[in-house]
Amino acid sequence: MTSLEQKRRGGETMIKGLKAALGAAVAGLLAGTALSAAPAYAQDAGDSDLVAKGAYVARLGDCVACHTDLHGKAFAGGLQIKTPIGAIYSTNITPDPKTGIGNYTLEDFDKAIRRGVRKDGASLYPAMPYPSFSRMSDDDIKALYAYFMHGVPAVEQPDKPADISWPLSMRWPLALWGKMFAPAPQAFTPASGTDPVVARGEYLVTGPGHCGACHTPRGFSMQEKSYDATGGADFLAGGAPIDNWIAPSLRSDPVMGLGRWSEDDLVMFLRSGRLDHSAAFGGMADVVAWSTQYWSEDDLRATAKYLKSLPEVPKAKGDYTYDPATAQALDAGKTSGMTGADIYVQQCSICHRNDGGAVDRMFPPLAGNPVVVSDNPTSVAHIVAAGGVLPPTNWGPSAVAMPAYQKVLNDQQIADVVNFIRTSWGNKAPANLTAGDVAKVRGGQAIANVRGWNDAPTKDSTWGVFIPQPYGPGWTFSPATHAGVDNPQ
Repeated sequence: MTSLEQKRRGGETMIKGLKAALGAAVAGLLAGTALSAAPAYAQDAGDSDLVAKGAYVARLGDCVACHTDLHGKAFAGGLQIKTPIGAIYSTNITPDPKTGIGNYTLEDFDKAIRRGVRKDGASLYPAMPYPSFSRMSDDDIKALYAYFMHGVPAVEQPDKPADISWPLSMRWPLALWGKMFAPAPQAFTPASGTDPVVARGEYLVTGPGHCGACHTPRGFSMQEKSYDATGGADFLAGGAPIDNWIAPSLRSDPVMGLGRWSEDDLVMFLRSGRLDHSAAFGGMADVVAWSTQYWSEDDLRATAKYLKSLPEVPKAKGDYTYDPATAQALDAGKTSGMTGADIYVQQCSICHRNDGGAVDRMFPPLAGNPVVVSDNPTSVAHIVAAGGVLPPTNWGPSAVAMPAYQKVLNDQQIADVVNFIRTSWGNKAPANLTAGDVAKVRGGQAIANVRGWNDAPTKDSTWGVFIPQPYGPGWTFSPATHAGVDNPQ
């Protein structure tokens, strides 16, 4: 071979190399922009680690509980969510291109999750907790997108239209609501010097876990009064009834909140739904069964540590001190003049005992129980009337049921026994439940007490700018509860 031929062939090799390099560069650029510029079905599903991470992020956000109808297919939507202006229904978020989110790009997906804006530009109802999700990290959003596009089976199921009459059904005011009340999307950044474990817990509680959506009271326009601890004592101070269950305070109050709970208590409760002194029911039963039981040990610890690190709040009812007088009277059969006591002995004491102490990790105690001593008796009235289910979990595989007494006791009897429970064993709750309140609970309505949302001085409110008529007590969103109806998915 002559030197000229060698140079020619060398040049051809160099040109081929440049073409290959340019091709690789173009492919790399396309791959880098694919998630934001192309629909899901054009993506590479080969990153199993990213999909697995997204599945875990979906558990953190408990997406499946709200986006799955009762007895429905996972993530296909259809769950009824009651609001003060009518019912809405969760949407299909499977990768079906026709009825789901199969045509969403990563950019579309991010706008929906963190900004509350659909692909077509319409605003989502804030029943979708995008104000909390607005602080989720880019990495978590990307992983979540990968999971929904490549880890969730597509289900062709059209969304149900909202049961809201015009003009309240118009969505353009929701965009104004978002600008007024929703935080601007910004990935969570902990304060300088924050313990990394506490910082992780804050991210989980205020971001994907969206705990404030239930546990923070709402203002006159259904907005959470605070999205993090900078909002003072309102943050996680206890919310309005959700499907006739009260979300209690997660702050330091020893009677109304978590003041007497340890970090270990919180970890075990979120993992199993049961403790010696508490049990999950109602909406929280769904949270444990469908979400927190799957969280990692580190994330449960971080959540507990963060909640216990929150600034102390005033003790609304002082400290709890057990009073044995009720147990002594019941043991001696001296119930004369104690309205509701005989009903308690006949119907309740076999599980909850005369001393109100119940059975560890089976039946929750009534003495000093934060839900029992809440100013609003909705939760207690509801569970006595309709019963409840402590869901099985990987850490507590037995399901424990509380029977419904609505066919055994009349409205006045339920009111009497609830008031007895709320004022016995040192409980300092008002005996304010009436037979009329119980009748409302039976009918699926909530007891009219607006204390959880606007501190209105009147018992009942009417439609208006500052005192709107709530769906039950509190401007809030009330998704139907799965616990006791169908199994977690």
